[in-house]
Amino acid sequence: MIETSRERPVHGFIFEPRVEGHHLGYLKVITEELVGAGYRLTLAINTNPEPYGQIRAAMADVLERVSIVSATDGSKGGATMGRIAALFSQAQADLAFLPNLDEIGSAMLRRAAFGVMPPALLRGRLGGIYHRPRFLDALGFSPNQHLKAAGFARLLHGRCFSHLLLLDPYLQAKLKMREPDAPAFFLPDFFPADFTADRATARRQLDLPENQRVFLFYGAGYRRKGLGLAVQAMLAMADDTPAFLLCAGRQAADREVAQGLEQLVARGRARAINRYITNEEEKGLFAASDIMLLPYRRHFGISGVLMRAIGAGLPVIVSDEELLGRLTHERGLGIVFDSGDVRALQRAIERAAQAPEQEMARWQAAVRADAANWTRKAFRDVLIASFNDAAGRLRL
Repeated sequence: MIETSRERPVHGFIFEPRVEGHHLGYLKVITEELVGAGYRLTLAINTNPEPYGQIRAAMADVLERVSIVSATDGSKGGATMGRIAALFSQAQADLAFLPNLDEIGSAMLRRAAFGVMPPALLRGRLGGIYHRPRFLDALGFSPNQHLKAAGFARLLHGRCFSHLLLLDPYLQAKLKMREPDAPAFFLPDFFPADFTADRATARRQLDLPENQRVFLFYGAGYRRKGLGLAVQAMLAMADDTPAFLLCAGRQAADREVAQGLEQLVARGRARAINRYITNEEEKGLFAASDIMLLPYRRHFGISGVLMRAIGAGLPVIVSDEELLGRLTHERGLGIVFDSGDVRALQRAIERAAQAPEQEMARWQAAVRADAANWTRKAFRDVLIASFNDAAGRLRL
């Protein structure tokens, strides 16, 4: 057992081998907030030249205040519990934390279901953010989810976890109702700070029509993100419908979707920006738009795009998918439609395009009111409270 004392800072070990998507952003913010709160940190990250260059570019200042070890061991295998335990022991840290606990979650839970527990030195010291814990929801007929649920229960009752952070308030509440002593916290995601730009300037720079409402589809155009549904819905509308599709972000190579988008562009119904979008361009896109499209399919968990829409004050049209649909419906953030239904999405877009200003103002007011729940301060408060709770229970 690691000896600890309040005479020194609590030592956190952060394991994050990835930099794509949300990974680097979360690593940066978590590191900044924990260092700012007085924690000593060792980061286990990808030290290969290209990813490490991205990390340094994003968070050079705070890297000077932490210790760094390589999360990778030169093999092509992914993260393993053995690797994490070895690095944790090497760092002589007090608490291990994974910003993406999903990285090892599936394997860890399945092994635990058969009685194979994490290394003893991690017992009561392992925490992290579980982004998509489907095993905490309705299990249905999935043997895999039932197996994970059994493993999770064994880990929880064996007091293996120090603190678990969930991005879904409903799942966290459901877990606490079932297991009141579970060290589980709801961690609110957050939108970027200073996420505003001048609307008139942005619309002029993007050459957007003034007499139509602009519907923004933002991010990679993977099938599960629903761009194909949005394109089909727009193509089915009359050309005089006051709806304009703004599609931005690197799109997947889907010929049917690309051809449909080209038709909309040729008819003056859409604009496509098929490339990487910078942070400044991102702010302009959201400022220039009127409605956010989130026609996701089989989506579980929160969405960074929804966070940006809330930060920009944009109402949303969202598929009735788990958390996104429930938040939108219960908090009045926009329109919810039946997931995967092109006709239902078409009706939702037409309704929003033709909605009177009073209805638009009501949606916008609901979004602005909800924004206070999704700030970096709210994220920081829960993050630090969870670490303090974990340290307190270990009497660190």
